[in-house]
Amino acid sequence: MAFDTRLRMLQTQRMVMTPMLQQAISLLQLSRLELVQELRQQMEQNPLLEEAQEEIQEEVEEARVSQEQDAPEPEREDAPEAERSDRIEEFDWDNYLQDASDYRPQIPREELERFDAELHLAKPRSLVDHLLFQLHLSTSDPEMLQLGTLLIGNLEETGYLKEPLEGLAEGAGVAVDRLEAALRLVQGLEPTGVGARDLCECLLLQVDTRPDLHPLAKKLIVSHLHELERRNWESLAEKLKVSVKAIQEAVESIASLEPKPGRTFGTEDPRYITPDVHIVKMGDQFLVLLNDEGLPRLRVSPYYRTILADKTGNAKEVREYIEGRMRSALWLIRSIEQRQRTLYKVATSLVKFQRDFLERGITALRPLTLKEVAEDIDMHESTVSRVTTNKYIQTPQGLFELKYFFHRGVPDTQGGTVSSLKVKDLIHKLLTVEDDGRPLSDQRIVELLRREHAIEIARRTVAKYRGQLKIPSSSRRKRY
Repeated sequence: MAFDTRLRMLQTQRMVMTPMLQQAISLLQLSRLELVQELRQQMEQNPLLEEAQEEIQEEVEEARVSQEQDAPEPEREDAPEAERSDRIEEFDWDNYLQDASDYRPQIPREELERFDAELHLAKPRSLVDHLLFQLHLSTSDPEMLQLGTLLIGNLEETGYLKEPLEGLAEGAGVAVDRLEAALRLVQGLEPTGVGARDLCECLLLQVDTRPDLHPLAKKLIVSHLHELERRNWESLAEKLKVSVKAIQEAVESIASLEPKPGRTFGTEDPRYITPDVHIVKMGDQFLVLLNDEGLPRLRVSPYYRTILADKTGNAKEVREYIEGRMRSALWLIRSIEQRQRTLYKVATSLVKFQRDFLERGITALRPLTLKEVAEDIDMHESTVSRVTTNKYIQTPQGLFELKYFFHRGVPDTQGGTVSSLKVKDLIHKLLTVEDDGRPLSDQRIVELLRREHAIEIARRTVAKYRGQLKIPSSSRRKRY
């Protein structure tokens, strides 16, 4: 067999992802905050881009200046300037402001000069600050203060001490017994349970300060903590030779303890969600409103347009650079408009499919797929998937992620389908009103859904939905 090398020319069709197309696709799936950051970055990189708000401000300023020029001059007062100043000086300001002290504190000038606003800013108190404050009130021993500060600095956000004492003692150059004494001092601070090295120690520290707890609580924590997780009350009652009711009462006492004592001192700032779309009901219609607040309105700078219009006064390299930046700017502006247009179409389609949900709530939510919405707005399914990623919508029923409305359906006995979210809601309601002495099994829930709601569902599906709702099995929910 002979091998040779030949040249052939072929014409084929294939899709190529240009950089501009990649940018347009990436803009679709950006969240609102990410989009604002991307636009700010593009304005820094492309000198031809600027905010259209500046033009509006310039027009307002020009209108104000023209109004001031056209306004009639105020009438001059007859009294000369010296006479008016004498009248001001002769006015009895002390009597006029004699009641100022009622609402204005008298602050000495030296105190006002020493005032530092940053020291008086309101901020949440961290766990470390809270413990250090108590530590300095608890002891004046320099060694205990130093070792206690070391231990507090090594605490986790939950309040646990995971670092071994041997390693900390070696690093600090002290004996382990001295560090243990400092640890006992820290464990005596508030919140109770802080400084514990595991869950058992954390609960025991709290039990010692709670005489109102069940007498069996301490024994269960020390010897049967792992068995409590399995909630096998009959086995524990048999081992301890007590009634099952006594075991459950002791467990309820343990449940009142705090497993993470440092949780109330979280320093994370709350996360606020700004919806991308608002749905407002006006009469019998639902209006879709895009939230453009905060998004910079981009435009091409008129200055560079003037430069491009001058075809003779610029070098070739300058024109090529500006033309390239111009194409990039125009494509970005079109991509943003296309993103907003696509988001509006998807939201309008959701209103069309989920109108009953907007009227009545989750009980009227219907199953929906990306393909249905894509066919409704005549777009590809992947485009709908991208534009619904990291987007939120404000509806009369509350704030939801756009992906919330896309889920599978569960068949019913009449040949139709029911939303899986509706089924989860029904299961949650059934388990909320069940009898604690005779909790509903998964098979019993299947029968109730079939008889009362005409929903055909398998037992393993009920178990899966119950697990997603974080509800234990019937054997663990049983009360005696």
